[in-house]
Formats: sequence, structure tokens, C-alpha cells
Amino acid sequence: MSAAPPTVARHGAWASPITADFILSAFVAFAELRYRDGAFFWLEARPNEGGRSALVCLRDGERRDLTPAPLNARSRVHEYGGGAFAVSDTTAWFVNFEDQNIHAVPLNGSVATRVTLSDADERFGALIWDERRASLIAVRERHGVGDEASNDLVRVDVVDGAIEVLHSGHDFYAGASLSPSGDKLAFLVWDHPNMPWDGTQLIVATLDAAGAVGEATVVAGGAAESICQPEWMHDHRLAYVSDASGFWNLHCYDESGAYCAVPDEAEYGVPLWSLDARSYVPVGPRHVVAQRIEAGVAELVVADLDQGLTSPLAAECSSYRSLARTPGGVAFIGGRSDDVGAVLELDTAAGELTRLAVEGRVALPGGVLSAPQSIRFPSAGGAVAHGNFYPPRNAGFAAPEGDRPPLLVMSHGGPTGAASRDLSLRIQYYTSRGWAVLDVNYGGSTGFGRAYRERLAGQWGIVDVEDCAAGVRFLALEGRVDANRVAIRGGSAGGYTTLAALVFADVFKAGASHYGVGDLDKLARDTHKFESRYIYSLVAKEDFAARSPVAHIDRLRCPTIFFQGADDRIVPRNQAEAMFDALKAKGIPVAYLLFEGEGHGFRRAENAKRAMECELAFFSKVFGLEPADDLPPLSVENAAWN
Repeated sequence: MSAAPPTVARHGAWASPITADFILSAFVAFAELRYRDGAFFWLEARPNEGGRSALVCLRDGERRDLTPAPLNARSRVHEYGGGAFAVSDTTAWFVNFEDQNIHAVPLNGSVATRVTLSDADERFGALIWDERRASLIAVRERHGVGDEASNDLVRVDVVDGAIEVLHSGHDFYAGASLSPSGDKLAFLVWDHPNMPWDGTQLIVATLDAAGAVGEATVVAGGAAESICQPEWMHDHRLAYVSDASGFWNLHCYDESGAYCAVPDEAEYGVPLWSLDARSYVPVGPRHVVAQRIEAGVAELVVADLDQGLTSPLAAECSSYRSLARTPGGVAFIGGRSDDVGAVLELDTAAGELTRLAVEGRVALPGGVLSAPQSIRFPSAGGAVAHGNFYPPRNAGFAAPEGDRPPLLVMSHGGPTGAASRDLSLRIQYYTSRGWAVLDVNYGGSTGFGRAYRERLAGQWGIVDVEDCAAGVRFLALEGRVDANRVAIRGGSAGGYTTLAALVFADVFKAGASHYGVGDLDKLARDTHKFESRYIYSLVAKEDFAARSPVAHIDRLRCPTIFFQGADDRIVPRNQAEAMFDALKAKGIPVAYLLFEGEGHGFRRAENAKRAMECELAFFSKVFGLEPADDLPPLSVENAAWN
């Protein structure tokens, strides 16, 4: 029996089974995978539980929460957190979001108890367990002790909560790793004005029987070399990732010194936004299993650090995060372009992949997923930019002859980040309704080497905007999109690119800023310690006014919608409110949605749903589209359609 022919409807008017409720009720997000003594542990962010992160344990096929509600395993060190838990043979130790203290929960399921007794101005992250001394090592961040927060590396007594400082004197700490014998500690430090992807130092320190730091030696790194993820292969060999060659390559430090073990024009590291960024794992004295990214596309490989060779492993995912060693191989959080993320275990000898847990709780609908297409396109000054293009797709619909789809351009955050090729149901939310989406890896993105990353140095608001606009022109010239119906959206730093593109480029007809930056001077004054000098590497202070969208409202003629968390410390609400007020006064259609109880990003399902549906409603009104959805009412100032 043949299938019914598709319904003919204009792009943007297709009915889609991928609704906001579907996205937010059925899916969670995994992070920070660990393996120990036959059990897997990970964090699970749950929008339908107020956005809290639960610590989950999987042992012998039985999965259970170690941290029932209202416990929330989430660190706020650097505001982005990471390394929120560690595991011993009997206990899991985790940072509880509400008080930022370390708590303990026995693996047998008993009630959690508080370990540290710090006040709300002290935070912990990057937890590791010191087996030999039965204590925790952590990064500590203290607020209210000076003009800005102070960071150090500490040991935490898990019996009485006493804290001993192991190392201090640097602005930032990360990446602590204990040698197998426990007599050496490797860790990363960096200082203002650097971000960790600009320049870090790798320190190796000796530890005495009590765990006190003895001699501490800088073994690699500097102001212009980014190092991440030190891992001990054995007591006398330390692996790490460095971009000294121009790419984040695998390096080693041993009795012969520091050297590049696997030279490659590909990336084996990721930017250290999270203190738990792990992209490789040792699997023997000379081998590691690693995520290798070439031109923004990831694969899983096994690398021989003695021979400098890599071999691909057949895992067929689009990303490989939080790699952990298991008795039979490795486990990781794997993303796919055509399926939800999952905790996977790979038997490296047999090549067998086992799915242990999935981020989705219901089956995805068929015939509606658009696959990412890697594209390269010319940009300003002879540069080549990159992006992932998603054409419209919905098996139940077809557009009339000659009707080209509206285009949504996405500018990722960071800006030192990357457009993921993992399944994004927020992208599919649009493509299944007949939109095309371009997720841009503008200059400054990771996954393409240091030189590409440094294209944005001093050029934020220029290079990223030029690359986003160039992508639109490229697709329009090929006849793949409607150049008269182009919107742009982004969050955080991507929100700044969105606003700058609306001001400084001429190809966009509407925009959506999610907690985006409108005033660079206010950002420099108001943001938190971790990013407090970041902006000066992206824009010279004397150029703040010239690059701030709020200073150029006269050039902004596009309808814009703003989404903002009331408790955002990274980009405070005054940024969005200043832009909203200015556009309202100018008579341009503008909307502003403020979400109480939300910070930098929306974790609560009801808020994420409203933001998603109101963004679609706004764009549809601007472009005269008639979406098939029953969307919520939206108040828009100065709108002729009100």
C-alpha cells in the first residue's frame, strides 16, 4: 500500500510532531561520565525537575538516583562549573548547587550528608578522589575576600570538612590529576588576562605521605600555549593536550622532557569552559582513546603515543564526550546527528558498542530529521568560513514550486565554542516546519586549529558578523534559501553576534537575542571573574562604543525579541533591557521576555518552552508566515499585527 502524498504547504507552515512539549518532556542531558568498580556514574540535567542535575548510578543493569530531589549536583566555579562529583569505593561526593558545599552520599543509597561547612561565598569544583589519603582534591573559588573572587587548589578532609590549601597564587586552577602511586599531582594554572584557550601552564608537584605539596615545577605551557587535560599514563609519564603546534595535539612529559607525541592537523582538545572537559582517556602505558576533530567533524581514534600513530574506532557518533576507561575498553557520552545522545560502552577488542542509557525517553518521529551538511564558503578578506547547513525536511509536506525556505542563522556562544553536529531538536523544531537552518562556525570557533580560533582576536563583532552574513549570501546565491526571509538568533556571546549582525550587516530581517550582550562596556564592568578580561582580547577598550549594538540603534531597523534570565550573573538583565527600551523608543517591533529564577540559560521546562514557542511566533509574524502550531500570545511593542 503506497504512502499518502505529502501535503503541499508553504515553507514555515508545515505541521511538525517535534513540539516544544515533545522536546522538553521527553529528553534530558548527560554530563560528567565516570566508571568505577563495575558501576557507571553521570549527571543528568532534567528540565522537568526545575532544571536540576541528578547524580545517577548504573550497576548491573539497575539505574538509580543517588541524589533525589531537591538535591542538585552542580558546581558554580567560574559560573560554568564542572567536576561536580567524585566517587570512592563506598561513597559519591558532590557539590550541591544551592549551598555550593560538598556533600556525601553512600553508594548503598543512604541519605546524603554535608561535608564542608562553607558559606554561600565559597564554591568547589573539579573534584577528584585521592585514594591513598582518603580525601578530596578540588578547585575552590572564594567570593567576598577582595575585589574579585580568589581561586586555589585545596584538599578536603571528608570526615570533618577541614580544608588545606595545596597551591595558590594564580588566578585560575583546573585539571588536577594524581599519579597512580599518589606521589605526584599535575594541574593547570593560568592568569589574567588569558583565557585557558589562550595560554596555560602545566605544573607537576610532588606530594608527601600526608599529601602536602613539595616541589612544584612548570613543565610546559606559557602565555601563548594552551594546555588541557593532563592524565597520567603511569607514574613516570604524563599525557596532556597542547596547541603548541597550532592544533590541540597529544603531548607527553617524562624523563626526556615535554614533547608532541602525535603531530596532527586536527584537534584532540576542547576549550575549557567546563572544569570537566575530557576528550581522551589512557587505556594502557602507551595508548589513549581520543576524540579527534578535523575541520569541525569528530571521530573516535586510538592513539599510540610511542609511534605517533592513530587508528579510527568504529563508533559512528558525531561527538565523544567524557571518555572513561572500562575493563573492556572505553565508555563515553556519544552524540549522533540522527538520534538522541547516549551513554555508550565500546569493547575496543571486539568493536562492539553497547548502549547503556539514552537521553530520550520516547521514540523520535520518522521522516522529519534534517541531517547536517558541512559547508565552506568565502568570507571577507579572502577568508574561508565553515558551517553546518540543515535543509527543511518533513516527509508529510512539500513546498509549492518555486517557494524557497526562510533561513534561521544560528551563532553559537562562547564565542570560543563550536557549532555541534549532534542532534539538536531545537534546530529540528524549525527544519521540520519548513525552515532552513545555518549553524555557523565563524572565525574564532574551535575545531579548526589555533589560527582559525585567533581570527576573532580584536575582531569580535566584525569577523563573526562577516562570516554569518557570508553564509547567508552563499546559500542565497545557490538558490537554497529565501534571501528576503532571514532571521538570526544566538545566546550569550552568540546573542552579541546576533545583535551586532542586525546592526552592522544588511542581510538579516529579524533577530532573537537570548541573554545576549548589547553593551560591551557594561559587560566589562559587570561580568564575573572568569571572563572579566576576556572581552579585551576580543575588542580593544577604545572600540567598545563602536562595536556595541546599543550605541547604534539608529542603524537597527529589524524587529528583535529578547529573552533574559532575571538572575543572570554572566550577562545581567540590564543589557537586554537597555536594548529593548531603545528599540521601543525608536518604534521598531520589539519584545522582551524576562524569566524569574533563571540564570545564564533556561533550565526550567516551562521557561524553555515559552522561549521556544515565542521565538517561532515572533519570526512567523515578521515574515508573514502561518505556522500550524497553536502558539502562545506574545506582546510585541510597535507591531502592526498586534
